[in-house]
Amino acid sequence: GKDIVQFADAVKISHSEIDKKVCTGTHKKGTADNTPTEYGIEPSNGGTKTTAQCSGLNAAKTKKFSDFAEGVGLKDNKNWPTGKYHKTSVQNGDPNSNAIAVAEDLVKELTPEEKTVVA
Repeated sequence: GKDIVQFADAVKISHSEIDKKVCTGTHKKGTADNTPTEYGIEPSNGGTKTTAQCSGLNAAKTKKFSDFAEGVGLKDNKNWPTGKYHKTSVQNGDPNSNAIAVAEDLVKELTPEEKTVVA
């Protein structure tokens, strides 16, 4: 998880357009029963609804990759490689769900030029 935090920090500082394209989607929300608008270490369904799943947001393009890395506790080795979501209570995501979601977003959302920057 700490390597991903360093990567997210580098992207945030030097390639803000990439920061806006990773972990910003809804395609990994799955069966969550809340409507998460923020990233958090423990998904919640009260007050501010949160998720710990990359691209598990209720609305696309409202958060950035750096928000995900900071919000879900990656620097403290939380929620990596597997995320969590809320369905009646906190549930673990599929195995490696966050690692897979980051990889999918890097492949599907970035331009060829941005992929070269990441490589």
